[in-house]
Order: sequence, then structure tokens, then C-alpha cells
Amino acid sequence: MNVIKFGGTSVANAQNIQRSINIIKQKREKESVIVVVSALGGVTDLLLNAATQASEKQDNYKEILETVEKRHLDTVKELIPVAGQSAVLSHVKRELNRLETLMDGCSLLGELSERTKDLIVSFGEMLSSYIISEALKAQGEDAALADSRELIQTNSRFGKASVDFDATNKLIFDYYERSNKQVTVMPGFIAKSADGHTTTLGRGGSDYTAAIVAAALEVPSLEIWTDVNGIFTANPKLVKQAEPIPYITFEEAMELSHFGAKVLYAPTIQPILNKDITLHIKNTFEPEAHGSVISKVPEVKSDNPIRGISNVDNTTLITLEGPGMVGVAGFSKRLFDVISKENVSVIFITQASSEHSICLGIADNEAAKAEAAINAEFSFEIQQGKIYPAIIENGLSIIAVVGENMKNHQGLSGRMFSTLGKNNINIRAIAQGASERNISAVIDSKDVKKALNTLHETFFEDATVQLNLFVMGVGNVGERFIAQIQKQAQYLRDNLHLNVRIAGLANSRTMYFDEEGIDLENWKALLPQGEASDFDGFIKKIKALNLRNSIFVDNTASHEVAATYAQYLKSSIGVVTCNKVACSSEFSNYKYLKNLSRQYNAPFLFETNVGAGLPIIDTLKNLVASGDRVHKIQAVLSGSLNFIFNNFNDTTAFRDVVKQAMVEGYTEPDPKIDLSGVDVKRKLVILIRESGYEMEIDDIATISFLPDECMATTNNDDFLVSLEKNADHFNALYKKAADNGDRLKFVASFENGKANVGLQFIPQSHPFYNLEGKDNIVLFYTDRYADQPLIIKGAGAGADVTASGIFADVIRIGNR
Repeated sequence: MNVIKFGGTSVANAQNIQRSINIIKQKREKESVIVVVSALGGVTDLLLNAATQASEKQDNYKEILETVEKRHLDTVKELIPVAGQSAVLSHVKRELNRLETLMDGCSLLGELSERTKDLIVSFGEMLSSYIISEALKAQGEDAALADSRELIQTNSRFGKASVDFDATNKLIFDYYERSNKQVTVMPGFIAKSADGHTTTLGRGGSDYTAAIVAAALEVPSLEIWTDVNGIFTANPKLVKQAEPIPYITFEEAMELSHFGAKVLYAPTIQPILNKDITLHIKNTFEPEAHGSVISKVPEVKSDNPIRGISNVDNTTLITLEGPGMVGVAGFSKRLFDVISKENVSVIFITQASSEHSICLGIADNEAAKAEAAINAEFSFEIQQGKIYPAIIENGLSIIAVVGENMKNHQGLSGRMFSTLGKNNINIRAIAQGASERNISAVIDSKDVKKALNTLHETFFEDATVQLNLFVMGVGNVGERFIAQIQKQAQYLRDNLHLNVRIAGLANSRTMYFDEEGIDLENWKALLPQGEASDFDGFIKKIKALNLRNSIFVDNTASHEVAATYAQYLKSSIGVVTCNKVACSSEFSNYKYLKNLSRQYNAPFLFETNVGAGLPIIDTLKNLVASGDRVHKIQAVLSGSLNFIFNNFNDTTAFRDVVKQAMVEGYTEPDPKIDLSGVDVKRKLVILIRESGYEMEIDDIATISFLPDECMATTNNDDFLVSLEKNADHFNALYKKAADNGDRLKFVASFENGKANVGLQFIPQSHPFYNLEGKDNIVLFYTDRYADQPLIIKGAGAGADVTASGIFADVIRIGNR
């Protein structure tokens, strides 16, 4: 004999019921089958809503009843041939008329007792089981309908009745001892009290019904058919990478179901737990899928000590605390007694070792009565100041990491809390049972999705880290950065276990978001479809999405964008930037941002601030971290200026070379920032600060080679005109260098606390002389590199190398 149960989605309509019937037929070929069914999907909620509306004398309950009637009649007409419909439709209509009479009575009396409520909701299961049994008969099956109310006996606690197992087991055994039907259909969820009133078994009641029957008959296995492929490693609606757990113990399943795994309700397991009956969770819509097998000892053991991650939403924390609790016996007993009297279920408990406080987690909808009851019970102590009124915190959720073998593995709690901390997920309370099967924590509800995904990534995804990028600026650098991300996505997944996706894009006009990742093939078409661009709006949207491992990427040169970095870092959102404004601003702001990065564990990387894609800052950080000390820096830090002076000669106009550098993207949008030395000063002050010295950009002297007329221009066109007008000045500089056998280089220097930038005549013996194209070069003189400097040299300008430098910083974050 086989006991199988179909949930509400599996019998939601005629099409789904036929899927279930096909499964029943397949099972029946091997042995007789007992089928427990839920109400048609959503009907129980409709009935409860209608009953409430009726008791409040709102006439729209009649519209709800019409919906319920239409669904059931339509199901009959689709499932049963016309010739056999008449009797079935008549029975269904009679039952619906009885239901309407009950509703009318609630409306007339203006009340809804728990007993009446149980009777009303029982119609859902009674109608579905009747229709399914008749459909089976119509398809030639040897089927019968058994009324669960005649087989399961309970007390009179309406809404969540307790089963009298001695009486129930005898009733079930006697019934099936006499029955010779190949298929027996039973309504789930409903039962009957000893005095003959309809009762219900509470949440998950249909599963419970199936387990009661399976335990009474001691069948080898119980199958629960639902709309998912078993118990998942996490809620698949929130964690896309979640996978079914093929084999799991009863204890693990109970822990997961207690903490919100919707597939299974914990009391379901109780009747079969001691009977060594295997429980199989299967998918009605993918019957060939393996599903989840729950047993005392799993057939196949996993090397992963973590079996799943679950959550309970809509949780309230109630804390009772006060100095009068310390060392005084009886406070806990009184607290739990009063909670029990109010029939409030406690889902989370933790107590401070000082005995100064006890913290309970309960459902939001029970918080008000629990608070009132606790304050009333301890009113005397509250008046004396021995304890404080109950502290209520709502808008919370519980997350739990579950696994039978957790107790045998060290460091799991450390990994859990470290993962949450890196993503700025604040933990309100922590609990771990002595069995060490789960570690649970209370967090803000808004962080649940991020918490589940980060933990799942840590414990289940082969160390694959997902990075969610929000990119501001899609010009030359931004466009190439996006292209590099798209091109290397598969390589990153396969070789570095990084899943990098762009969830937000913005330019000066519009911003576009997709939390599942923007299609990088079509981002140019998608971006104009977004909303109006707004710096504050961009930050608010990123915070609202609250995605794990979020990184803000600034590809602009904007002062306004640089001013927003602190807001990102305070929200534990990493910042990667090629914008030099922030790190070259006032030293106090630079230190503030660095401190925020440490305080909120938010990476703040700006390798491309100096040398585009060259690893200058990273190398410098490693020198300082290893205890080396920088004494002197000499550098050509402007790839654009090096390009300009390498291509400027006696046959090429200075103005034309500058224009070429602008067109090829080597200069800042305003080329005067490069040629005036401002850009080089920014880079130098960043290097000085990263070397451990305090310096302001105004402390760096500038030896300018631009005439005042050029500096006074206000736009690029006028600037180029001024360069052409002052051609003789630039030609003279070139001639002087050429006559001495020197080359023109714009050099940045730091030594003995003093720094300057300016155009210099470089002799052939100097390392800077042969610096070609748009290359940069930096010489670090340190304790370890005193005589021969550490030299870093390479391409220091251009959109491609800058984009690659930003990309490298993103990878650094992923590899942390």
C-alpha cells in the first residue's frame, strides 16, 4: 500500500488534477494507493476571507462564494465526461448551498466562532476530494472516497486540533482492513472531535493527515507531491542558484521546515518519525525529477556539513530585561507560562549569560497580545524598576544554517557571520542549539534576500562569488569596461569562480537597473529606456535592491560623483574609481574615505587614479604593508603629456598633437587639466599619501609651461585656438631641448617632504629619456630600493588600459 498526498497547486485546476491522476494511475499499477488531497489551490484562503467578510456584514462575501462555485463547477465540467456530470454537479451544488447557508448565518449573527470557521474551511478539502474521486471513477479506476472526519479523531481545539492517536490509529486500521479498493481518496486537513464537530489540523494539515495515515498503517514510505523538486538548499524564489537536496535526515528536515522551508511543515514528520517511514517530496509537474528523500539515515551522505539555509519572515523580537532578573529564579518560567497561556508560539529563544535579559522570537501578528500579557504579568517588578517593560522589535526575519554534521566541523559559525558582516547585514540576535544542527540569527527583513544569497554562495556554490556592479559613466572608458566584462564573463566563472554582472548603468541623462543583470549585448538600447539620471536616486536604488557584493564603479571625472563615495561606503558598498577627485581632495576627506572603507568593510580601490592599468598603487601598498619606507618618488605620470611631447617635433604643430591626444581619448575631457599639470599633481599627491605622508595638493609646486592666455580659456575650442596662437612658445621649448640633445618630459617629484611637477629637459642618461608613446614610469626610492629604485613602467593612458585597471580592481574585490 502506498500513501501519497497532493498539495493545493497540484490540484489547483482540471489540468493539474489530471497530472495528479496520471501519477496515481502509475502508482496503482504496483500497489493500492491512498490519496490525500488539499483544497483546490487558493480556495482555503478564499473561504477564510469570505467568512471574515460575512461576519463583518460585508456583502462582498457573496462575490467570493461565486468565485469558489465557478472554480469547482468548471473543474467538474473539464474533468468528467458530459454523460457523467449531472450527479457530480448536483452533489457539488448541494455542498456549495450548505456553505452559502453557513456564510449567511455568519452575516446574520455578525460573528465567526473558531468552530464555525473550521466547518467552513473544511468544504475546500471535501469538495476537491469528492471531485477527484469521481474523476478517477470516470476514468475507469476502482476508486472510493473516505471521509477523514470518520477516521481521524481530535480534541475540540478548533483551528489546530490535537489528534487522539489511539482512537485514530484504530479507526484507520479498521477501515483499510475492510477496504478492497485500489484507490482511496481522502480529504486532508480536516478531522472530527470526539463530540462530533468538524476540526482542522492547522498549518500543513493535509501533509499531517497523510503522515497520520502512513504511520497508522506502517507503510514503508510516504510521498508528498507539490510544485517544486523537493526541499531546496534555500528558498528558490529568493536564491536562483538553490538546488534540491536529494537526501536529508528527519532532524535536518524538521529544522529547515521550522525555519520556513515552505515545502514541509514540521509536525508532518512527527507521526512517521518513530516508524522508520521514508518521506519522499516529489514535483507533480516534473514527476521524473528525483525530489528529496527524508529518512533517519540518508541513502547517500554529503561531504558538505551544511544541508540548507532557511528563513522565517514577519518575526518580532520581544526582550525582557532588567537588573532585578540577575540571580533570581523563576523569571523564565513566568515568562514562558504567560506566553503559553496566550497560545503564542515561540520560534526563537536566546538569553544573555549575565541573566540580565531573555529574548524571544514570535510571529508579528502575535506581538501585541504577547507584549500586553508580559507587561501585565510583570507589572509589579516594572513598577519597582527591577525589570523594564517588554521591548518590541519588528520588521525582522530569522535565517538559519542547518546541517546534521555541523557539530563535527569547526569554523562554520565564523564563516556564516563573516559572510554576513562583509555585506553589512546587521545581526540582532543569535541562537545555537546544543545539538548544533543549526545556527540561527535575527536580521532586518530587508536583508533576507541578500543574506540567503551570500550564505548560499559561501556554503554551496563551489566558492563562486557573485559581484553586482553599478556603473556610473559609459563614455570611452565605461564602454570598454562593459565590453571587457562581457567578453571575460565565462572565463571569470570557469577560472576565478567569479560571477560578475552589471545590475545598474547610468550616464548624465538616464539610469537603468536590472537586479538579475543587464543584458550586455543590448545595454546601449536599454539605457535610454531608463529613468532620468540622478546621483541621489542612483544611490537610493542600489540600497533598495540591496544585492550582495555590490560595487559602485565610477568611470567619470565628476566632482559631484566623487562627493557621493562616503554614502556608498557607509552602506558597505564597495567603490572602484578612475576618478582622481576624491583621493586628491583635502587630506581629511581622503582619510575619511579610507577610514569608512575599513569601518564598514567596504573596498575602496582606485588603482587607475595613477597610471591607468599599471599596478602602481597596488605595488606601493604592498611595499608599505611589508614595512618598507618610501623616501623619494620620481615619475612621468601623464600618459597624455608623454604622448604629446613624444609626438611633438619641428614638423608637427603643438596644437595638432594635443587635438590628436583628445580624439584618441588620452586626455581628460578638459585637456587643460592635463597640460596645466593639475592631473599630474592629483596623481602625485595620491602616491605621496599612499606612501604614508600627509600632503595637500596645493603644497605641490607647479612649473607651468602654458602661457597665461591658454590658461585663461573656458572651453576646448578656445583652448586649441590659444595653442595655435602661441605656437612660437612651444616651438622654442622643443628647439631648446633638441639643441641640447634632451627630450621634453613632464615630471613629478617628491623628496624630503617637498613635491613639484613641471616640464623638464631630460638628458639621454636619464631613465625617462627613452619613455615612448603614452607610457608612464615611476621610480620608488625606499629603504630596500635605496641605490637602484623600484621601477614600474608601461602604458599609462587610453580607454582600454584604464578600463582594464578598473576591471582588475573589481577582480581584487572578488578575490578577497
